[in-house]
Amino acid sequence: MRLEPVGIGGAAERAQLLAPQLKAMGDANRLHLLLLLADRPHTVRELTEASGMSQTLVSHHLAPLREHGLVAITPRGRSNVYSLCCEALAGPVKLLATLAAMTPEGADACCRE
Repeated sequence: MRLEPVGIGGAAERAQLLAPQLKAMGDANRLHLLLLLADRPHTVRELTEASGMSQTLVSHHLAPLREHGLVAITPRGRSNVYSLCCEALAGPVKLLATLAAMTPEGADACCRE
């Protein structure tokens, strides 16, 4: 896929499209779930165990991620398996976590005074 240069109008339109997805990711619990899903798909039970959140809270936070197309669901028996909408999302999610974690990699990648 070749990206074309985006003019001011194109960037503004893309920002309008992206803002709801970023807002859905703008919660620490949701980011936690996305980071878990960036490693591999999980059931709600697995997400509950890995995150320490209750099943109700995990389901509550998965809802906006599903609504904004960030998480996909695949039925498996009596469970649903949740995964990132696409593999391409895993890299940026992990990069954001690295930057936010103030690791040496994040510190090197950030602009600071």
